[in-house]
Amino acid sequence: MEFLTAEWLDKPLWMWGGFLSVVLALLAFDLGVLNRKDREMGIAQSLWLSAFYIGFAMLFGAGIWWAHDAGALATSDGTHAGVAFFTGFFIEKALSIDNVFVISLIFGYFAIPRAYQYRALVWGIIGVIVLRGIMIAVGAALVQEYSWVLYIFGAFLIGTGIKMLVVPEGDPDMAQNPIVRFMRRHMRVSDTLHGQKFFVREADPKTGAMARVATPLFLALVVINIADLIFAVDSVPAIFAITTDTFIVYTANIMAILGLRALYFALAAMVHRFHYLKYALALVLVFIGGKIFWNQIVGKVDPAISLGVTLAMIAGGVLWSLWKTRKDTTAIAG
Repeated sequence: MEFLTAEWLDKPLWMWGGFLSVVLALLAFDLGVLNRKDREMGIAQSLWLSAFYIGFAMLFGAGIWWAHDAGALATSDGTHAGVAFFTGFFIEKALSIDNVFVISLIFGYFAIPRAYQYRALVWGIIGVIVLRGIMIAVGAALVQEYSWVLYIFGAFLIGTGIKMLVVPEGDPDMAQNPIVRFMRRHMRVSDTLHGQKFFVREADPKTGAMARVATPLFLALVVINIADLIFAVDSVPAIFAITTDTFIVYTANIMAILGLRALYFALAAMVHRFHYLKYALALVLVFIGGKIFWNQIVGKVDPAISLGVTLAMIAGGVLWSLWKTRKDTTAIAG
């Protein structure tokens, strides 16, 4: 059992294994018990399930905070583990709201019924766990080997924030999406859904021989994971700007994404009411990016101040959006 105490990315293997075991157990319970049957998830169930995931994330973060204060958990860069976790969690949660809009467009393009959407989202979590892990591991290795990479992250965050402030949003054209076009050219794809199945066997229209083909549900799953990877290009550097501790960065990311999948069905019905959150998130990215340069040139910003400013901006964006769209009676449609 000595290998469990061996360190990987500055943390013992038992800590990584314990976290992943908890995540997989949650997904197994979610997919195998709560949503074993294909049915449409209502807004009420979406909110209750999301509240469960958020509550679990809060307890996990509280445990990290307690472990840090008790001297049982230290970060590789000396930051407060609890403050860093909650700051990263809230940033990732807020940034992911834009992801909800893209996911809804993907499901709409592939004509995926709501009864199958949640199962696809939960299976997509497995891909996210792996892809985010790779991105974070690579980012951590770069930061550890070349500390100046943080300046690139900071400049990227500032540039992204400014772009969000000044460049108007446009709806992505799924028909011209290069991933969709590539998969349709290089894979056999069925034109019809087959329930919750990602692959089925169908007769080849030319030869008549039975062949394994992908369903539109599988294409939607792949495109959603690619979209999540693109969104991670913003969120992962943002959390690295808060702490370079790989364990905190990874756990904050995964905890935020777990709850977002559950919240999707409630947010998809009212995502247009969060229009002004985009500007708050842009300011958060500029603030986090600027903090990197401030820390190196002037002095380290108190992590509690960083957490407070981040929460204030996100909360302000949410409340202002809801206030400005309060007369929108279509918010709860569907």
